Amino acid sequence: MKLKQKIYDHYLQVIQDKVAMLQKVLDDLKESGANETKSTAGDKHETALAMLQIEQANKRAQLQEVLAQKAALEKIDPMLSALMIVNGSLIKTNRGYLFMSTALGKASIDNMAVIALSPQSPLGQKMMGLKTGDTALINGMEYHIESIE
Repeated sequence: MKLKQKIYDHYLQVIQDKVAMLQKVLDDLKESGANETKSTAGDKHETALAMLQIEQANKRAQLQEVLAQKAALEKIDPMLSALMIVNGSLIKTNRGYLFMSTALGKASIDNMAVIALSPQSPLGQKMMGLKTGDTALINGMEYHIESIE
């Protein structure tokens, strides 16, 4: 399996794990809310119920964000490669590997550090459209592009 495919699969699994975890938290909160409605403790009961509703809203917002990341990642075909940096490119730089996809952080794949970054991030914006041999400069750090997959 190619490195790019392994990286893609890894980050897809990370997102699927986040979705499952948030879904479980929402289910647990729903169950807690159902149990809370059975209580009749007055103001204390209403405060607890309001806190549960706020927490549910926060988790739903997080879930929507993760689902948007999943949708963005699923638009990428890891088998395609381009001559210049586009969404879905695996970029080898003098500072390590970058996977242009969605902001999912750093991972270690085949003992190599890979950072999944968004094309909308400051570094992502500077890199989009560059070719092998080009250099991107951000915050005083130089990223020399050694290869694009």
